[in-house]
Amino acid sequence: MTKKQIEAAKLFVLDTNVLMHDPSSLFRFEEHDIYLPMVTLEELDNNKKGLTEVARNARQASRNLEEIVGTTLIDLELGCPLSIHGNKHVTGRLFLQTSQVNVELPGLAGSKADNQILGVVMALQHSHPNRQVILVSKDINIRIKARALGMPAEDYFNDKVLEDTELLYSGMKELPADFWEKHSKEMESWQESGRMFYRLTGPLCKTFLINEFVFFEYEKPFHAMVRSIEGNTAVLEVVKDHLIPKNNVWGITARNREQNFALNLLMDPEVDFVSLLGQAGTGKTLLTLASALTQVLDTKIYSEIIMTRVTVSVGEDIGFLPGTEEEKMGPWMGALDDNLEVLNKSDEDAGEWGRAATQDLIRSRIKVKSLNFMRGRTFLNKFLIIDEAQNLTPKQMKTLITRAGPGTKVVCLGNIAQIDTPYLTEGSSGLTYVVDRFKGWGHNGHVTLLRGERSRLADFAAEVL
Repeated sequence: MTKKQIEAAKLFVLDTNVLMHDPSSLFRFEEHDIYLPMVTLEELDNNKKGLTEVARNARQASRNLEEIVGTTLIDLELGCPLSIHGNKHVTGRLFLQTSQVNVELPGLAGSKADNQILGVVMALQHSHPNRQVILVSKDINIRIKARALGMPAEDYFNDKVLEDTELLYSGMKELPADFWEKHSKEMESWQESGRMFYRLTGPLCKTFLINEFVFFEYEKPFHAMVRSIEGNTAVLEVVKDHLIPKNNVWGITARNREQNFALNLLMDPEVDFVSLLGQAGTGKTLLTLASALTQVLDTKIYSEIIMTRVTVSVGEDIGFLPGTEEEKMGPWMGALDDNLEVLNKSDEDAGEWGRAATQDLIRSRIKVKSLNFMRGRTFLNKFLIIDEAQNLTPKQMKTLITRAGPGTKVVCLGNIAQIDTPYLTEGSSGLTYVVDRFKGWGHNGHVTLLRGERSRLADFAAEVL
């Protein structure tokens, strides 16, 4: 590299939390150089014990460092190349702190780890006046301190699927008022096994995604699902109307357009993965359970329902819980019991005994599992529901979805505005990750539910509190 190229490449000083959040972050800075202070290595060492995600990541980061540093017999002052194994595109170098830094930080105690890192950044700014030295940390407070001392500091953005969750795929597209004028030339329509299809050609067709819902809300409302796209031509299938009692699912009818779209996805055997986003009370769990029960007990497409969720408390933890796996998961599954109560009430003629028998039958077909024991399992012909999926990391999400064997449907439910895991944000949640990565795949469907249907009190609270 020429002197000019070296000066153009930035020098990023990494905080420990970046390595513990994403051990592969070392290979994510492309042509720029990375500098690791000695404190970072010390903190990695202190956090490597245990079976938590953080400890696992600390150990992986240490292994990555050993591979980078251990492969070279060169002077560490010149840096170690980061282009090892499958990372040939990375042209930057890794520098380790090889000498003691003595920089006076105004108003900060020097012994604290964060302040030692800030001291290293300041020393590098003095020793490399022609280069941009930037601190990268997931810790907001160290970034604020750095900026107060006049040092550039940034968050680690590589794990974020989207900068702004407003841009997240909603699964629906509203059609403009002039849609039919521009798309009805050479239009074909036909019926196939009771379903209505349209083949349209026009400029909007190439912006559609497979299994996306499109709706036209003018003089003649039209709600359809995109089935296939070829250049400027798309095939749309008119959705089944679950708003009318005749098309109810386990006694439940959709109360709004989005719920109707969700039921169409949940009842479609061709859609293997469904994600439903929505705030509290939009009906995510109720619709999913209703369609799961119909397909397990009535049509027998799936053999049983498996429900799991992340056990993160909203308040203080209540300590260890006695009993089997199913009993331990009981307190976390209040949502399941509440919804089953609603679904069981829908049969008016059954009487007290009939309802009790139905309750027992339903409970025998629903298994509640803990996430901790999912590794290595394979689910065949199961309806797998992952509740509160916003609290999962992308890695945990991958572990769960890859459990699906032949004939299994996976449904992820969540509200990205309600993340309880301390290290996740709306942009880096596993739920955001799967919605973004799966969009456009032929066996995936997604709907963002907008209207709360719980009660006027819950809707008002969600709005103003």
